[in-house]
Amino acid sequence: MNMTSKTETRALATAADPRWAAVRARDASADGQFFYSVRSTGVYCKPSCGARAARPENVAFHASAAAAEAAGFRPCRRCRPDQPPRAQRQAALVAELCRFIEASETPPALAILAERAGLSPHHLHRLFKAQTGLTPRAYAEAHRARRLRAQLPAADSVTAAAYEAGFNASSRFYARAEGLLGMAPRRYRDGGAQAEIRFAIGQCALGAILVAQSGRGLCAISLGEDPEALLRELQDQFPKARLIGGDAEFERLVARVVGFVEAPGLGLDLPLDVRGTAFQQRVWQALREIPPGRTASYAEIAERIGAPAAVRAVAGACAANRLAVAIPCHRVLRQDGSLSGYRWGVDRKQALLDRERG
Repeated sequence: MNMTSKTETRALATAADPRWAAVRARDASADGQFFYSVRSTGVYCKPSCGARAARPENVAFHASAAAAEAAGFRPCRRCRPDQPPRAQRQAALVAELCRFIEASETPPALAILAERAGLSPHHLHRLFKAQTGLTPRAYAEAHRARRLRAQLPAADSVTAAAYEAGFNASSRFYARAEGLLGMAPRRYRDGGAQAEIRFAIGQCALGAILVAQSGRGLCAISLGEDPEALLRELQDQFPKARLIGGDAEFERLVARVVGFVEAPGLGLDLPLDVRGTAFQQRVWQALREIPPGRTASYAEIAERIGAPAAVRAVAGACAANRLAVAIPCHRVLRQDGSLSGYRWGVDRKQALLDRERG
């Protein structure tokens, strides 16, 4: 077989291989599934490599980077096929920055984070928000709030807990304390002591229901089989609060909530006492914007809040929701449309969706 025939045979064999179509399309979804080498340059690449298209007669396919290197090819300097995927590298970088923020006594400036990451401040800001759903400053603030909640119960004083959590000015801390904790710091430190939580337990079509209200609004709507278990959960949430059984007026409010659970399309025009991190509150607000009878995936919610890489964090925020139906986490499904976990049981999630669609 002459040289021309060999070249044509190699070109035809490459063109007939389905992997060649992925290379020509620079298909990033094929990255990691195979690698291709270019005889004329001596390098191997990922399918998504943006380098100039190679001639098919010069291309060979390899199952792994190691196989390509064993065949005598070196990694492309443009697509870096010997390194983890870009998304994985970015996620690892942001995770390292999160640990750095958490270990810092005060929130580090964006310029310091950017220098540590080897990126421009603008690029780092965008990357961090895409991965976590929060800006670096918001992430630092959320971490300080977590530290504060952890420090308060055992601290000698509220001020000591604030400084230990990284607040370097007591005036700034007290100006924001109730927004971070949902109540006055000293009351939170005392486990909700002196706070009044009105509650009532009843029955609805989905089983037992507990409705609780603080001075700021509804703070819990829980569903379950065991009324006692629902009450214990409320007591664990506010161990030193004064829990007051509902009177006739409160029972009317509970009736409105039960009616809403029975027919979510009616809406619930009552104030909510929503307590969570900045990220959780953004997710919960996005959930409340899903109309009855409609659903969204965790990935779609992540996109809506401007954090497409934070799908797992969105799922975590849904799991942390304490206001059943009022914050409709039951309307969030897996990417394929199937049901995922639900704090109050997957069967109840399906029942709520059926009611809204019916």
